[in-house]
Amino acid sequence: MDMQKILEYRNARNRFCQRIGITVTELSPGYAKVVKTVTEDDLNPVDVAHGGLFFSMADNAAGSAMAAYGGQAVTLNAQYNFMRAAKAGDVLTAEAREAKHGGTVCVFDIRITDQDGNLDGTGTFTFYNLKKPLKID
Repeated sequence: MDMQKILEYRNARNRFCQRIGITVTELSPGYAKVVKTVTEDDLNPVDVAHGGLFFSMADNAAGSAMAAYGGQAVTLNAQYNFMRAAKAGDVLTAEAREAKHGGTVCVFDIRITDQDGNLDGTGTFTFYNLKKPLKID
């Protein structure tokens, strides 16, 4: 599989992540890195990044790591631990690393850090392999 084509596919075809500014920057089978700069529009009523932003970054990182195998998959289960708040201007990085690669079910560990290397959260995301190839043009 051509990792650059899969990376471009993930960034071009994920309309939700495009809208909120999450970008896949690195990709290999079982690994992905995504980045996002927190904006004012990402803040909740107490002026820190909304929890959904962290969760979305983690899910996209894990889904991209799964997609790097060249197939379609969906999130089966997800768990995320919020450890630190982020504010507007912070640059967040989510990294997904595969913990288990099965024929049908794959599990990924996620770490989200800020621009200073502070750990903002961790998660475990489980994906179901649909056993269909990616439809890359």
